Amino acid sequence: MSLSVIIMGPRFDAKKILIILHGSIGDVARALPLANVVRRGFPAATLAWAVEPASLPLVQHHAAIDEVILFDRSRWWKELWPFLRRIRERRFDLVLDLQRHFKSGFISRWSGAPNRLGFNKQDAKEFNWIFNNQFIPMLGDSVSKLDHYLKFAEYLGLEPYPIEWNIDLTVEEQARVDRLVARLDGAFAVLFVGSRWESKRWFPAQIAECARMIRERFSLGVVFLGNRQDEPLAREAEELSGIELVNLAGRTALRDAVGIIARARVAVGPDTGLAHLAAAVATPVVSLWGPTSPARTGPYGFDELAIQGKAPCTPCYLKKCPIGRICMQSIGVEEIRAKLDLVLSRPDSKVVSRVH
Repeated sequence: MSLSVIIMGPRFDAKKILIILHGSIGDVARALPLANVVRRGFPAATLAWAVEPASLPLVQHHAAIDEVILFDRSRWWKELWPFLRRIRERRFDLVLDLQRHFKSGFISRWSGAPNRLGFNKQDAKEFNWIFNNQFIPMLGDSVSKLDHYLKFAEYLGLEPYPIEWNIDLTVEEQARVDRLVARLDGAFAVLFVGSRWESKRWFPAQIAECARMIRERFSLGVVFLGNRQDEPLAREAEELSGIELVNLAGRTALRDAVGIIARARVAVGPDTGLAHLAAAVATPVVSLWGPTSPARTGPYGFDELAIQGKAPCTPCYLKKCPIGRICMQSIGVEEIRAKLDLVLSRPDSKVVSRVH
């Protein structure tokens, strides 16, 4: 039995639904609230998600998702046809194309689903719109990505609230987090030391100065998080800091990071997927912005904690900076301290607890 839904167009019963979003960790994290809304609105439907390996841990075993269809782009010559065959074999009747690029549009059309919902032509890229047959209203960059995703729910006639992520760790995962933070005595802050784009990264001296300030002013422990590529940066920042801290850069799986961030009093770092995971587990995050803007892609619910670096070219959206990342260099420790004062002085400051 499926739930009938009246949308701003045809009326249909959705029995098999596919979400297409192969994007970054941040994008997938921002789309999880939509998946929860769709699950509430179509409780009897099968809900699948097409995703790439980096974001797999966020959707695999998620309570709202029945099936994950994985595409490993790094092995596309071997993976593409089996992936497309799985998409076609499932016989989806509703596709939600959240990627808005040519690739996701092609997957949407290939599915054969009679109802393929995507972004308005004015908001899509790479001729994505030619593959879909229903579209949410045009919004431009006037709303956050998360709110933009929720427009899919509104189009389907579903109530988009409350906004919930529901990233639940297992008992075994919680035990691993226990071991990773065992050296910490008391409350702590998390610093994200890297970012995928070279242009978004802050500098070792900045990270070190921020770590010292957090330890000395707020008496918090400090944890570094990042991937394997961030290890040299994290080591240099740790040496420059001159304080005892827990450097976990390159030592955590994605779900480990979720559990650690959930236990932190506050997080600090540049535009990165981990910042959006902080928002997902309600950890206040002071986000640092240089070549990009927080207006559309800032951590949800923490707009007032964003710091925009200063440069004539900001935001440029270049992955590599030709002028030495002066926008990121312009962010001083006093600006970060002021944001931390704002968070940590609140009487309703976060009560730290485990992710369920």
